[in-house]
Amino acid sequence: MKEQSFKEPPFLLSLLPVLVLVVLLFVTIRIFGADALSGGNQIILLTASAVCCMIAIFYSKIKWAVIENTIAGNIFGVTPAIFILLIIGALSGTWMISGIVPTFIYYGIQIIHPSFYLVSTCIICAVVSVMIGSSWTTIATIGVALLGIGQVQGFSPGWIAGAIISGAYFGDKISPLSDTTILASSVTDTPLFTHIRYMMITTIPSMIITLIIFTIAGLSYNATATEQITLYTESLKQTFNISAWLLIIPAVTFFMIIKKVPAIITLFASAMMAGIAAVIAQPHLLHEISGLETSGIASQFKGFLMIFYGSTSVETGSAELNSLVSTNGMAGMMNTVWLIICAMAFGGAMTAGGMLKSITSAFIHLVKRTVTMVASTVGCGFFLTLTTADQYIAIVLTGNMFKDIYKKQGYESRLLSRTTEDAVTVISPLVPWNTCGMTQATILGVPTFVYLPYCFFNLISPLMSITISAIGYKIFKTKPRD
Repeated sequence: MKEQSFKEPPFLLSLLPVLVLVVLLFVTIRIFGADALSGGNQIILLTASAVCCMIAIFYSKIKWAVIENTIAGNIFGVTPAIFILLIIGALSGTWMISGIVPTFIYYGIQIIHPSFYLVSTCIICAVVSVMIGSSWTTIATIGVALLGIGQVQGFSPGWIAGAIISGAYFGDKISPLSDTTILASSVTDTPLFTHIRYMMITTIPSMIITLIIFTIAGLSYNATATEQITLYTESLKQTFNISAWLLIIPAVTFFMIIKKVPAIITLFASAMMAGIAAVIAQPHLLHEISGLETSGIASQFKGFLMIFYGSTSVETGSAELNSLVSTNGMAGMMNTVWLIICAMAFGGAMTAGGMLKSITSAFIHLVKRTVTMVASTVGCGFFLTLTTADQYIAIVLTGNMFKDIYKKQGYESRLLSRTTEDAVTVISPLVPWNTCGMTQATILGVPTFVYLPYCFFNLISPLMSITISAIGYKIFKTKPRD
């Protein structure tokens, strides 16, 4: 069958959908604020996708069936992530109502001193993420518990989420169990541990600077919420049956992760165990959530299902604490699922129309020296993270686009694999319409633009990559290849 030939749109025309997307998203977020996720952003993504389709059909002469198939392929590629996201919604509800997260908060606010809360949070998330290789799971489990501790201690949500995400993505970036780490090394034909060791050159300095910032910020914090902390701990103890036995479930969950049990199975099993724990340890809360007048098997069963899928609220005697322990379950993830599907439609339309190729080709022409090579890779990776709305697609495209160029210029593949991770993996949670940005904002309940300024590790990493290349440290060139 003869392949369809089409006319690739020029650079400026290819930029039009991106400009439409950025401008309309800016206006929408300014008007709707945090509620933009409820539908406004989705409509904007579909509008930008429509602009892509018009360019593809009327300028590039591409058939609609080709565009449709590309979009469908994009959406199919994120199906596992959507299932994981829904199960994380169930996990957040069951871990909260079962008393697991309240137990973490209860003991955590007594152990972690406010002055060292931010740096401790970053380190804890980094260690857990390195062990399990997943930023999403780290944030959805220990991250949610640490968020509660920080809020009780009086820290702003932006600072807390910034510390959690900085630590979680440090581990996601360098853990040999991380899918992005494995993907970046395999796409660029770099041995996994060679890739990880080489990343340390940019990752360790970035993390050290991040920890210094969080330490200074914590020491500057004036702990005036002592009475409030006491009030919260007492309210938690009166509302939930606090027990260290509940922490067996997180321990089993992390054991399953370390044993490389598939994420969907692990998270669902953890949610089920937490649901059963809720029946045993918090039957009074399940009855309250069910809304039924009489307590019994019916109210327990209804409450059990509701903590998986629905919005739950518990009366603790404190409005702030009520908000902290409320959850939205699987239903609370639906806006994010909708947004992911719309974002994948935009990325598919950009790819099918040749606009993505046209724009990214411009980065390649900037390559002249080592620093411009790395800066172009960072810029391209960042751009693809914005436009494809998925870190996996951005990693694959960046690696494939620059692989031959690095070879021809005589650069080692590990330089490309490191730069790709510095530009894509850590930036993805900072983009509101990227799958990572949407997920972390939903899980933590903190809008992306609120936590973005405090994700110091994520912001510093790409700059560190360019800085190290400018210095020339540990960057070796061989004879250029034909």
